[in-house]
Amino acid sequence: MPPILGTGTLTSILILSINMTDTPARLPLWLPAADALALLKVQPQTLYANVSRGRIRTRADRSDPRRSLYHRDDVQRLATRRQGRRSSAVLAGEAIQWGEPVLASGISTVLDGRLFYRGQDACALAEHATLEEVAALLWDGPVDGFAATATVGAAPPAGGPLAAALQALAARAAVDLPARGRGRAALLDEARSLLGTLAVAMAGPATGEHLHQRLAAAWGRPRSADLLRRALVLMADHELNASTFAARVTASTGASLAACLLSGLATLSGPLHGGAAAAVRALVQASAREGADAALREWLALGRSPAAFGHPLYPQGDVRGQALLAQFEPPAAFVTLREAGERLLGEPPNIDFALAAMADARRLPAEAPFVLFALGRAVGWMAHALEQQATGTLIRPRARYVGPPTTAG
Repeated sequence: MPPILGTGTLTSILILSINMTDTPARLPLWLPAADALALLKVQPQTLYANVSRGRIRTRADRSDPRRSLYHRDDVQRLATRRQGRRSSAVLAGEAIQWGEPVLASGISTVLDGRLFYRGQDACALAEHATLEEVAALLWDGPVDGFAATATVGAAPPAGGPLAAALQALAARAAVDLPARGRGRAALLDEARSLLGTLAVAMAGPATGEHLHQRLAAAWGRPRSADLLRRALVLMADHELNASTFAARVTASTGASLAACLLSGLATLSGPLHGGAAAAVRALVQASAREGADAALREWLALGRSPAAFGHPLYPQGDVRGQALLAQFEPPAAFVTLREAGERLLGEPPNIDFALAAMADARRLPAEAPFVLFALGRAVGWMAHALEQQATGTLIRPRARYVGPPTTAG
């Protein structure tokens, strides 16, 4: 594999970018033709040509199927490109903000509204695969199971699974060897051990051949084991999301795999990432009190984008959420919210909605969505850490200085 990113070579990895600061906050995600043409400053035939070439995503207008809507970010990206060539520094800064992929990777991709793990459809894998089998695929190496490695300390911290996991990984990061210079077989063994450490910290030392069985036993829900398996597989990787990028940056320094996992988990804890399920629960509770329409209108009036609906990478709906929701009957409160969201927002529910609905339907612990997210995604973090480590290169972007004028010494 060619180097992914070395010092001083930031511009070489940029493909396309989206200037999010040029996108007015009032614009919806999908634009009618008139707005798209106004932004692009082109004739209709040029707009249609860009659609046919795959440069602009489109979908039917639900209020009038004869009309088409055009994806705002695609339109904005092309409109910005037409403004003329910009400096590499500006392009570099824009690529960090929901731009095109900035690192080459052979692990996963979202293409035409479908998620693929090393070329295999993730939703199809969720029909039969275990997380261990997906780990073997993504790590490109044998994985027999995640060893239930005991963690330091007799009792978990009062903060719950997240606090326990952060403590356990920090303890490992303090003593584990750096990954740089070690053989792949040793790193694969360590990755498997780390996921065992994480599982024990977040769910306790339950027994079971596979991780989904251990979770089902720990939560006292043996009949939900297969549903938990599907959720773990669907969450295993998702391109270069924030937590994965953090894990790769850590891996690029040669740090231990435990440190990479710790970086990923710390990033996942944010409310705009793995903490989104908590926002979904809050929205459901507000919907139960005030009515779904009123709750959604209030959130929108406060400038809060409902975390339960839509995803920028899936114009036709988050396929992960669809695959999971098809396996159980959501509670009535979630059904009501789903109907209101699709009607008012024009977006179907996403994986955060599905995880929260599943936890409620199967009476899982309140923290179950985050635990499933973290344990599933940890497989992806390890895959990216191993891939980054193999390149031997350091991820080191430059800053575009916008502070006070500098003065000569």
